[in-house]
Amino acid sequence: MLFETIIPMIGGLVFFMFGMNVMSNNLERMAGGKFERLLGLMTSNPFISIALSAAITIALQSSSAITVMMVGMVNAGLITMSQTLFAIYGANIGTTITAWILSLAGIESDNPFMLMLKPENFSPVIALIGIGMLMLSRSDKRKSIGTVFVGFAVLIYGMELMGGAVKPLADEPWFAQLLTKFNNPVVGMFIGTFLTAIIQSSAATISMLQAISLVEGSLMTNAMAIPIVMGANIGTCATSLISSIGTNRRAKQVAVIHLSINVFGTILWLALFALINAWFNIPFFERSASPVTVAIAHSAFNIATVIVLMPLTKKLEQFVSKIVPDERDECAKLCGLM
Repeated sequence: MLFETIIPMIGGLVFFMFGMNVMSNNLERMAGGKFERLLGLMTSNPFISIALSAAITIALQSSSAITVMMVGMVNAGLITMSQTLFAIYGANIGTTITAWILSLAGIESDNPFMLMLKPENFSPVIALIGIGMLMLSRSDKRKSIGTVFVGFAVLIYGMELMGGAVKPLADEPWFAQLLTKFNNPVVGMFIGTFLTAIIQSSAATISMLQAISLVEGSLMTNAMAIPIVMGANIGTCATSLISSIGTNRRAKQVAVIHLSINVFGTILWLALFALINAWFNIPFFERSASPVTVAIAHSAFNIATVIVLMPLTKKLEQFVSKIVPDERDECAKLCGLM
């Protein structure tokens, strides 16, 4: 089992994360600081801030990159806390696009045009174009584009490797017993949180879920997958929390805001999900999970959380200010005690 499942699974995860990192780094390098300048131009209009942040996250394929930028820009005094909040809302929505791209792997059709929409079918072509640009181009920008293409192909190969690794597990009794523990939504949420915090990529966790759901005869239901998706959104906050170490209090507040948004959203929707799942027999929850349903759960969670929290933005700022107070607030408290 070690050589048939665990090592290929780890290898697939490594390829996926390497491809994601290569894409993100080269896209950021090609922009030459434009993304930071765009984020610095955030206006008081929350919808523009959300849309701009979502677009940058889609381009970088990483919400963690956006939140780390936010920490640095707030630390430098370039943007306000309110602007940061709306940017994080947008980043959370933008990061769901990755799951939708990977969901194309579940397309089943004999139509050659439909089959070419599957990432594993068109990624070799993209890789070939990328290698050609790397070898033949003299322009650094074209070489960076070629590297992005190759990084995407490596990412898709990593997902394929993970999917192939979990296929033998479908017939293993112990794996079926393990999946039954995911019937408890709180357990599923903690697994998603822990796994994402370790690998520091919600996209990687979501891709593993999608890979498992592709296995024929998989026992992973939508009721099992949804809490893991929610937990993945909490786990991804580990990157911004780590990046806030050694920064000023405003920057630390950005990391705490990111965590608070996803924790509040998870508490709300997990409680609602658990109640609905316990009281009502909804067929969708009992159906086998698929790459598309995982992508739907990821998008629905983030969009619904933004809709609920947007009217409470000021309250959220006040809450975070109490958890990580400004120096003057701490001084006032100390002076009052004295």
